This record gives sequence, C-alpha cells and structure tokens, in this order.
Amino acid sequence: MSDYHINIFYSEEDQAYIADIPDLEACSALGSTPDEALAEVKKAKEAWLAAARETGKPIPPPRYRPAIYQTGR
Repeated sequence: MSDYHINIFYSEEDQAYIADIPDLEACSALGSTPDEALAEVKKAKEAWLAAARETGKPIPPPRYRPAIYQTGR
C-alpha cells in the first residue's frame, strides 16, 4: 500500500502550520514549523489507523496525490 498524501500549510488564524491527511477524516495536526506539523500528523495518522482497526471502521485506501506546482521567475 502506498502512503497517504499530506497537505501542509500555514494558518494565519492559528498562527501555526497545519498538516492534514485528506483521505483520513479529521486527521490533522499543528506545529510551529512545517517539520513539526509533519511529525505530529504522522503520530495522528498512526492513532487514527489504530482506532479504526479497534472499532472496525473501514480504512480508506490512499487516493489523493500531491500536485506539483511550478512557479515562474
């Protein structure tokens, strides 16, 4: 199984970076840096998957793929 896509963006409202996994409902985390947000969402993903297994909730396959952005100079 390939891994889940993770979005990371800065939230002015929260004054923090937010990382979320679109395939896993409500699976997100905050961090003061992008790396911290990524580390925290990886922990959240493991907790999400463990809770789903324990409760028999279906685990969706990864379907979102990262977009590749190109910026002009």
